[in-house]
Order: sequence, then C-alpha cells, then structure tokens
Amino acid sequence: MTGPDHPDNSAQLEPQYALPDYVSPDFQQGSTQQQTELVPPEPKKQWLQKLGPVGVALAFAFGKLKWLLLILKVTKLGTLITMLLAIWAYAMLWGAPFAIGFVLLIFVHEMGHALMLRQQGIPAGAPVFIPFVGAFIAMKGQPRDAYVEALVGIGGPALGALAALVCLVIGYGTGSLIWFALASSGFFLNLFNMLPVSPLDGGRITGVISRWLWLPGYLVGIAVLFVNFSPILVLILILGLVNLWGLRKNRDPAYYQVPAPRRIAMGVAFFGLLALLTLGMWLADSPLKALHNKAQESGVSGAHRS
Repeated sequence: MTGPDHPDNSAQLEPQYALPDYVSPDFQQGSTQQQTELVPPEPKKQWLQKLGPVGVALAFAFGKLKWLLLILKVTKLGTLITMLLAIWAYAMLWGAPFAIGFVLLIFVHEMGHALMLRQQGIPAGAPVFIPFVGAFIAMKGQPRDAYVEALVGIGGPALGALAALVCLVIGYGTGSLIWFALASSGFFLNLFNMLPVSPLDGGRITGVISRWLWLPGYLVGIAVLFVNFSPILVLILILGLVNLWGLRKNRDPAYYQVPAPRRIAMGVAFFGLLALLTLGMWLADSPLKALHNKAQESGVSGAHRS
C-alpha cells in the first residue's frame, strides 16, 4: 500500500550490491536477471531432500519445533518443569491419570489469579508448583486497595470451582469414578483456600469485608488442624498470627476505605462461593461414599460366608 504515509518501497527491492559506474546499464540489467534465474535452492532444503523420507520427517519436526518453543514461551519453562515434577510426585501415590487431572485443577486455580492480576494491571510472575504444597504466583506489584486484593484472591477459587464443576458433570455423565475423585479434590482444594486466614485466598477476600473475620477464620483453622493434622496448615496458622496481631492497629486506613456497595458485593460473592463449593463437594463425595459402603458390605458378606 502506497500513499503519503506509505511511500512506494519498490525502489528498495534492488540488489544489495552496486556495480561500478563504468559498467553499462544494459549489462547491469542482464546480470541482475541472470542472477535471479540462477539462484540455487536453499542448502537446508536440498540437504533434507537428499535424505528422502528421513528428510521429510526432519522437516516436519523442525516445523513443529517452533510451535513447541512458542508454547514454552507462553507457559514459561519453569512452570512446565515444576508442573511435570508435581505430576510425577502425585503419580507415585495416586497414579498418573489422577495426578495429571489434579495438577491441571491447581493450574486452573492459579490461572484465575493470573487473569485477575492482568485485568487489574498488576505485574506477576508465572505459576510455580510445589509438590504436596500447591502452587503460587509471585506478585511484582501491590494492589491499589483491599477491594482489588479481594478480586485477585477470589479469582482463583472461582475459576477453580468451575473446573471442579466440569469434572463433576463429566463424572455424572460417564459414571467414571476418577472424575468424581477429581471433582471432590477440586472442590476441597478451593474450599480450603477460602478459609479466612491470611495468606490464604479467603484471608485476602475477607479483608475488604471485615478484617475481624480473620479471628473466627483462625479458630476454624485450629479446629481443622485438630481433626486432620497438616504441616502446611500449621505454617499457614503461624503466618496468620501476624495478621491477627495487626487487628490491634489501624494499619493503612486508606487501603481499607472501600465503598459499602463493593464490600457487600464481595461478601455475597464470598459466602455464595463457599456454599457452592460445599454443595459441589457433597455431590462429588456421594458416589464415592456409596462405592465405599458397597465395598464394605461385600467384605462383610464374604466374611460371613467363609
């Protein structure tokens, strides 16, 4: 396209070398045409053609390599490596199919955070997976206020709940128990992250509703710890003590000055998502419990027969 803003660049398509001035114009024109006609094929293609079918396979592989590099650039190499490491670790306990699905559920959860961070213009790193701990995304900037922090916090459980719901629907559609197991794990994973204890997502979300919700959240965390001991939960509760201590002080009041409608909206979203996750976990656990009870009944009847 040419015009005032797009000048004609055809003059720039001349050969990249210049002949001496004493060479006649006719000879210059003929030599240019000759050179154009005698351009040899590209060495790489000529070499691949000589290899026959092997060359075709190599050409195909080289063509796909650029797409692989693009995928690595988008997903970040560190994320891919830690994902594979997490899959290997979980597969040692629960098998490869469940391990792949479980890591993908964690990945979707982290992508919920990443999407909200990008939407709010907060720079962040790529997800990093830690086997038997989970994953995290390092924020390279700070939220403007508690409402933005709550949006980033709720993005992970919201998208994670949707992924678990997809597994639940597939489970009821196919009757395959692995989908129920993945759905149950996905709902539990996001429900645990909704615990209103910082640095969990629930602590970030409830900060904009009322920071005093951290206190009952901490008590719930202690109760969960007594029922099911977890070193990770111990670490979370230790970190949560710092935020509980901060309740005594009015830290950065401007950060928590959020209009009432936004506080109410976030409260509705928080408790609504809690209810959805609890219901989803119950629906996913029902077929698994039924199978467990059936297995127990079969074992009891077999013992009586013997």
